Amino acid sequence: MRADRLVTLVLLLRQHGRLSAATLARELEVSTRTVLRDIDALSAAGIPVYAERGRHGGFALLPGFRTELTGLNHDEALALLVAGSRRGAQVFGLGSALASAMLKVVDALPESHRDTAAGVAERFLIDPGTDLLARRTAAEDVPDAIVGEVRSAVLAGHRLRIHYAALDQPPRWRTVDPIGLVTVREQGYLLATRSREDRTYQLARVLAAEELAEPARRPARVDLDRLWRERSTRFRTGGDQVTVLLRVDPARLKDLTDTALTVRAEATEPDGRLRLEATFQDARHAEWAVWQLATHAEALAPQWLRASLHTRATTLADRYGTSP
Repeated sequence: MRADRLVTLVLLLRQHGRLSAATLARELEVSTRTVLRDIDALSAAGIPVYAERGRHGGFALLPGFRTELTGLNHDEALALLVAGSRRGAQVFGLGSALASAMLKVVDALPESHRDTAAGVAERFLIDPGTDLLARRTAAEDVPDAIVGEVRSAVLAGHRLRIHYAALDQPPRWRTVDPIGLVTVREQGYLLATRSREDRTYQLARVLAAEELAEPARRPARVDLDRLWRERSTRFRTGGDQVTVLLRVDPARLKDLTDTALTVRAEATEPDGRLRLEATFQDARHAEWAVWQLATHAEALAPQWLRASLHTRATTLADRYGTSP
């Protein structure tokens, strides 16, 4: 752990020049006393670190000193920096490791390209916290200690005990065989088996985790992309599905197809609207999806959905029909 910190300290000095002990301590998340001990260790190892006294003093490396990290060209390093700016590393508890890795990537570049690469974070924004309509993305916050245990068990191939709070159920402990980790739209998921049955757990619902010494019962190789597609398909095709006959404005067809499980039997009516069938996960999903389309869609059947939407609309009209 200290060796990694020493490498990061050298890279910080390489890329920023002179830095104070307080700044280094903040970047490394240690005390200033630890920074001073690390500086002494670097000097003893032959790294040319020197101190500058005074109000604007700090620590710096002798000009021309360079660490050895080669093999990346400019575009390869930029690709890594852009990929590293995505927040999947945060979901899996690798944020600090990512920051250290990015320092090494920048340091690998020729000096003529280093300034350009260092500015990638300022020029490229990947998956911002809000979209153009100011809707916030639902990023989850999972404690690093929990994610660390889960990640370690996945990589080591060990069984895992998790204290899991399933929806509408009290939390309880269960032992699983972890297969892999997936992040989708800022949500992290653990793919596992339990009693040899497929299970998918949302990381945000894991309240505690403990890696066990016992080897996990799982295949030696796995295609996570295929596995995720299969589980997603089973999820979409399960439950109390509802089929709805709709009349939809063509301009809002994509909004419907993005929400519905399936859309089929499309036909164009004389007024230009589309007549089609859409399948939803359940009654609540169907009502919510059609309501989002407002006057751009009309549910023709089943009758219970028309009645439910009518109740919603009249309740809203009554609320705004008089002055507050």
